[in-house]
Amino acid sequence: MKLLCVTATAILALITGAAGAPAQAAAARPMENLGRGVVAVRSGSASVLVTWRLLGLDPDGLGFNVYRSTAGGAYVKLNAAVLTGGTNYTDTTADLTKANGYHVRPVLNGTEQAASGAFTLTANHAVEPVVRIPIRAGGPVKFTWAGDLDGDGEYDYVIDRQTSPQKLEAYRGDGRFLWSVDMGPNSTNQDNIEGGSATIDVGHWDGVTVADLDSDGRAEVAVRIAAGVTFGDGTRYTPDQQAIAILDGRTGAPRATAPVPTDYVADGPMYARFGVGYLDGVTPSLVAYMKNRVGNGGFNLMMTAWRFTGGTLTRQWKWLRGNQDMPDGHNTRIIDVDGDGKDEIAEIGFVLNGNGTVRYSLAGQGVIHGDRFHLAKMDPGRAGLQGYGVQQDNPSGLREYYYDAANGTMLWKHVEAGVGDVGRGMAGDIDPRFPGMEVWSFSGLYNARGNQLTEPDTSRRPWPHLGLWWDGDLTMELLNDGKFEKWNPADPRPTNSLPRLLTISGYGAVNAGGPNPALVGDILGDWREEVVYTNAAHDQLIVFTTNQPSATRLYTLAHNPAYRNAMTLKGYLQSHHVDYFLGAGMTKPPRPNITY
Repeated sequence: MKLLCVTATAILALITGAAGAPAQAAAARPMENLGRGVVAVRSGSASVLVTWRLLGLDPDGLGFNVYRSTAGGAYVKLNAAVLTGGTNYTDTTADLTKANGYHVRPVLNGTEQAASGAFTLTANHAVEPVVRIPIRAGGPVKFTWAGDLDGDGEYDYVIDRQTSPQKLEAYRGDGRFLWSVDMGPNSTNQDNIEGGSATIDVGHWDGVTVADLDSDGRAEVAVRIAAGVTFGDGTRYTPDQQAIAILDGRTGAPRATAPVPTDYVADGPMYARFGVGYLDGVTPSLVAYMKNRVGNGGFNLMMTAWRFTGGTLTRQWKWLRGNQDMPDGHNTRIIDVDGDGKDEIAEIGFVLNGNGTVRYSLAGQGVIHGDRFHLAKMDPGRAGLQGYGVQQDNPSGLREYYYDAANGTMLWKHVEAGVGDVGRGMAGDIDPRFPGMEVWSFSGLYNARGNQLTEPDTSRRPWPHLGLWWDGDLTMELLNDGKFEKWNPADPRPTNSLPRLLTISGYGAVNAGGPNPALVGDILGDWREEVVYTNAAHDQLIVFTTNQPSATRLYTLAHNPAYRNAMTLKGYLQSHHVDYFLGAGMTKPPRPNITY
């Protein structure tokens, strides 16, 4: 049930009236009309944690009541007073030998609104912070994407199967199978540099993304294809040319295809990374980063943007790197770097404007190739967003650097003689003693805004892999090779014994690709993030969702434009960031300038 449809008029009246209009001058960005995403897990032997979404346009002061149904009986309100804090509730009175259903009702100006969709915790459910979603038996899964494929306001799942040939499969949020696409004979070569023309999800290539590209309320699936792909409706793609296909999220049938530009076809098929952004501020575009190799040497790089209107897929622009000095890396970020409401496309060493022109390059600052970079509000005291990146075998010795994301102004660099591949770099607020975010690779831990070395002992700095919002406070947790961890700056123990919140193997989960999960994102419950894995048999999605209450009240991260864009991108899997400062000492974030 899409709860907000019931109360949109009242809520929008408050937003544009008493609550004050959004401060941004830019047009509002259409985003998913999400439901409340109610989820419940056993958080103890006699307790259940129920969490739900605060939506991006919910008015200040909106309250909630929590209801429970036992064994299919009538729903009974659990809370004595309307809940106006964190959007979670601990139920300690349930009969856990029976099935318990939960829903919430918003309370607006003292009046209860319609009930949300419900979540049922099965009888005698295990004490575990996971939701288990059955899927069909098949091969290993590297990536999972979340999108509302059927328009019910809740997220569904698209997964890959790393078989030969490869496959894509789609499931409803409860595990009901929707469709499968066979990627065909041109997906059997899975070399991570020069693979097949329909190969997906190898190395830092994905060639798939999921988003509502025509703003009709249902997500589509974009995929790079070639001859021999069989779609979800049984039709087969036969032209002898690579193409991009837009699939119906409900059926897997092709709604539109368009050929990949042939500028570099003499050097073979183009591998791809896909993502989605609002390049004009109001309309989603599919962005394709595509490369192939020139002999055994360098790489051709082409970037394109595409508009899907429901029946046709039209290329908006094409950019070729050619001999320009534009350093790229292994992941792409699509984010509004200058605050005008329109997204730009960022690589580790350059940024394109939304119209495909070059905004700036960091090549003149000594930046070359690297594996990881971040764009976020790292310094709450500085205007705009900041960037942090690491380098691979930079001949100048440049190891890591911090810069202004809007114009590329370099704010500081770390240079060390004889430095090789700095393969990992992270950004997040993990030390509340210092304002803003910390950044770290393998040379110690720095507070970003002041280039201040806050932890000189390299044996104590946390491993720079992925960040995670989990325990409900305002410093970031860490996700490291199947371990949820919490770095404590006052803890005398070294990193190798970093306090561990949980280990995924204890719940039957396995890493999806190397040390990575299949998906990290805010897809259920309150603003904390979920992490998606499979079991060893690959017939179950294991969705880790928090079991810890929190007084922090934030709108769902999926209604933050920067974060939602990031959920459409893979490459070398990286942490997502919102476009406001999220950390210790933060101020209340502004309401996002969006519509549903």
